[in-house]
This record gives sequence, structure tokens and C-alpha cells, in this order.
Amino acid sequence: MAVPTWVWALTLVGVLGLFVFDFYAHVRTPHEPSFRESAFWSAFYIVLALVFGVGLLLVWGPSHGGEYFAGYITEKSLSVDNLFVFLIIMTRFAVPRKYQPKVLLVGVAIALFLRGMFIWAGAAAIEQFSWVFYIFGAFLVYTAVQLARDDHDSEEPAEYKENRLLALVRRVLPSAPEYHGDRITVVVAGKRLATPMLIVMVAIGSTDVLFALDSIPAIFGLTKEPYIVFTANAFALLGLRQLYFLLGGLLKRLVYLSEGLSVILAFIGVKLVLEALHTNELPFINGGEHVGWAPEIPIWLSLVIILGTLVVATVASLVSTRRTGKVDHESTTDAVAEADPSD
Repeated sequence: MAVPTWVWALTLVGVLGLFVFDFYAHVRTPHEPSFRESAFWSAFYIVLALVFGVGLLLVWGPSHGGEYFAGYITEKSLSVDNLFVFLIIMTRFAVPRKYQPKVLLVGVAIALFLRGMFIWAGAAAIEQFSWVFYIFGAFLVYTAVQLARDDHDSEEPAEYKENRLLALVRRVLPSAPEYHGDRITVVVAGKRLATPMLIVMVAIGSTDVLFALDSIPAIFGLTKEPYIVFTANAFALLGLRQLYFLLGGLLKRLVYLSEGLSVILAFIGVKLVLEALHTNELPFINGGEHVGWAPEIPIWLSLVIILGTLVVATVASLVSTRRTGKVDHESTTDAVAEADPSD
């Protein structure tokens, strides 16, 4: 079913309205969000995403509703993993806590706009060339292997490396060396300069685009509908600012999240390749005919595997870090007792 233009327009206006509301209600006046504020608004955006999904299910049917929920859960999980990098960027640029909400909101808005371009290009490519699924699938499997092989146990945060877009911005825009409140530009000696706030916003937005290189193919592996791809991405990014402050130290406890995501990406990659085989048109594969033995994985099974993997990864992470923390605490207590001269 083709999505009417007015539905697209209404959706875009609604998403833009949520960003504007978030800015004027929470970000315009610089402050560090409390745990209570972050928890309430994180829950609000999650509930909003679920309500939208239920509405989509009722209007568009269980199949498309299931695709939306599978896509939303996948994108939200990948977004949580991205928060690790956001934390590194904030530390690298020494952004004061009370200014971080504005950085995140603007950075996420930039990311959503650029992701929209990715989605439009991806949808056009899929419509014209079905073999694109082979490329998407192979890339996701490769990404999953790389993610699984990375060292996630290091205590030291990874060093942030500036991407080309950020390096170009630094060369083109003269920058001030220090922050000037939450302003993105400032006039010094009659010359307008970009502040570190603008630089870090570009860093957040452009870095998230790199994450889209695996998240966009991943969700196209769950649905071919551009509207579902966009809305799942939009709702996954909305509320990411609040989630950043809500999770806080909990991020360090999700030690197996990357491994869980690697399993999900590998699964979706294999699903894409199977689907490409099932609809094959490449002449050098099976003589250009469809591969009959290639199964189609139903969306309900995808949803079960994605949710199950995330639950296992989260529980295993919390159990592991709790046990490690307990051992560290006992070791510290024993060391103090041995060093006590009164014994």
C-alpha cells in the first residue's frame, strides 16, 4: 500500500514539532536534567513510539505493524550502543553537563535529516535494483563479525578520531578556543567565530551518520517500506537525549550489548541474502532464476530473535558486572583488612 503524500507531510510535521517542543520545553534554558526528568521523558517517547506502532498495526495490518516494531527495537538498540560514542565525544570536547542536552538535540536533528537522505537513496536503489540486498546483507554480516571481534572489555575509553566532515568544518569556519555559554557562534574583535558548541554538534550529527551505514541496511532487512524505515528511525532517535542522561553509568554495565547487536546484525544480514536469493535476478546466480530453496523468514520470527537476543545480552551483562563489582568490593575490603595495623 502506497503511503499518501498527506500522511508523509503530517508525519514530518509531527516529528519536527516534537523536536521544537523538546527544544523550548527542556533545552532552551541550559540545565543538567535530573534522573526523574530523564526517566519521565524517556518513558514518554517510548510509549509514544509504541502507540504509533499500534496505530500502524490497526491501520496497515499485523505484517507491517510487526515490521515497524522489529525495526524500532533494532534501531533503538543500535542507538543505545551509539551512546557510548556520544559519551566519548562529550568527554573529548569537555562539554559542560548543562550544555550537553542542546548538543545532543541539535546533533540528533542533524542525524535524522541526513538519515532521511540515506533512506530515500536506499529505497530508490532497492526499487530499481533488487540485487542491492546482496550488498546490504554482506555488509551487515561483515559489520557483525567486526563488532564481535572488537575489544569491549578495555577499561579505557576509545580515542575519538575526527571524521572528514568535522575536519572540513574546522578548516572552513574560524573557531573560538573556549565555550561562550551555549552559543554556537560569537563575535570576537569584530570577527564571527564558531564556538566549540557548533563543532561538537557537527561531531555528534556526522558521527551518527556513520552509524546509519549499518542501521539503515539493517532495517531495510526487516521492511521494504520507506515510511516504516523513516518512522522507526525517527522514534528511535527521539528521546535519545533523555536516554543519554537516564542510563548514565548503566552504559558501562552493558558489557555484552555489542555482542548481542553483532548477533542481530548477522541474523538480519543472512535474512537479506536469503531474500535476495529468493527474488534473484542476477544471471550468474542460478541462471538468473529465483532460488527455490531459499526460505523467507517471517517477521514474527525476526521479532522473537531480536527481542530474545537483547534480553539475553542485557541480563548476562548485568549479572556479569554485578558479580565483577562484588568481587572487586570483596578484594578491596580484604586488602584494607590486611593493611590494618590494629589486627
